[in-house]
Amino acid sequence: MGPYTSVTIGVDGLGLTSYFDQTNFNLKVAHCSDVACSAAIISTLDSAGFVGDYTSIAIGADGLGLISYDANGDLKVAHCSDVACTVATNTTLDSVGGVGEFSSITVGADGLGLISYRDNTNADLKVAHCSDVVCTTATNTTLDSVGDMGRYTSVTIGVDGLGLISYYDVPNFDLKVAHCSDLLCTAATFSTLDSLDTVGQFSSITVGADGLGLISYYDNTNADLKVAHCSDVVCTTATNTTVDSVGDVGWFISITVGVDGLGLISYYDNTNDDLKVVHLSNVLGIPYVRYR
Repeated sequence: MGPYTSVTIGVDGLGLTSYFDQTNFNLKVAHCSDVACSAAIISTLDSAGFVGDYTSIAIGADGLGLISYDANGDLKVAHCSDVACTVATNTTLDSVGGVGEFSSITVGADGLGLISYRDNTNADLKVAHCSDVVCTTATNTTLDSVGDMGRYTSVTIGVDGLGLISYYDVPNFDLKVAHCSDLLCTAATFSTLDSLDTVGQFSSITVGADGLGLISYYDNTNADLKVAHCSDVVCTTATNTTVDSVGDVGWFISITVGVDGLGLISYYDNTNDDLKVVHLSNVLGIPYVRYR
């Protein structure tokens, strides 16, 4: 149990975690029974074949969980029927070729789900914008098809209400970002944020207290954990900083912003087989910064 976990906090204030049951090839969810999550209600949401890898979870505008995942080479979504997510409505959103890898879901300013994912058949970055709260249908758009794109996608919503997606540019070994031009994300502005060495794997994106995108990612050349702080809302440029360089660090990254407004990053230390966390000392993620 446990590959491809994704966690959010429900309207009841309790944790809700989606994950892959690798023994039975099912999508499962755990709803915490208390704030400390010392126990949980476990439910199987989809068991139709090889389903549940690359899960990502968010809370919809109706207060219920919305989970994107890969299912038999398709992109599917599960809409929870109750707060504990004991059952769900499962819908296939994209089945054209092999799609659904590296899915990442958020809820847009319109209250509808927005999912970034990889089209493995065509090696493209795609997005699916849900047409309703349950996400029974979606508008699917190929965003970036110039070369091998879409690995390690992560999506958030910027202060302008538009989607912001980080991902790995395989041909150029770069960290890229796509800023959606509309709510449905039918078009986007693309920017390369880091092209020094081989960078951009395991990317995870959030929006900082300053309203600008903050991306954590892996520097494969130097085996380091790095962060990119966007210089504007569209994220056309960024300040890139190495935050951990002790050993081979920065795999399987997840980033969020704490109540203090500063980035908090969890990641895997591949040298020591450890779970690590870094708390940024400022909104830029830059060490020794001095404000005047």
